[in-house]
Amino acid sequence: MDFEQIYRLYFRDVYAFMLSLSRNETIAEEITQETFYKALQNIEQYKGNSKMNVWLCQIAKNTYFTQMEKQKRLQPELTEKQDDKFVEQQFLQKENAFYLHQLLHRLDEPYKEVFTLRIFGELPFVQISQLFGKTESWARVTFHRAKRKIQQLDKEETL
Repeated sequence: MDFEQIYRLYFRDVYAFMLSLSRNETIAEEITQETFYKALQNIEQYKGNSKMNVWLCQIAKNTYFTQMEKQKRLQPELTEKQDDKFVEQQFLQKENAFYLHQLLHRLDEPYKEVFTLRIFGELPFVQISQLFGKTESWARVTFHRAKRKIQQLDKEETL
């Protein structure tokens, strides 16, 4: 069986499997294409111990989870930086840094200090965690809780 035949026979199986796993048509299509590319490169590794569609779906699953893991490692940092900049810009757009400090003043510790260190001190979470003798995860959670508290206080002020 040539590879074009394999592609025609199993494309729908692999795509349907990826769609059920990812619940996203674009991701399913990308992973399916990547799967067949990898299968073409490694066709000599197929021993025939399992059905071809099982082998292809295994490649697809591994490709999907590898891609999601890479995205997970990159995405939180990008999202956090964007969120931090959004919060900072939101208050700077009001042209009143004093207003932010008033809201900050109403926060309890450690929220006040963690938020200040992150936004005004521009410290990464790992350094904030070291200052408090806590984990990086603790610093992230504390910052995000502080951010939510400030946003809630802001909503209450504008009502």
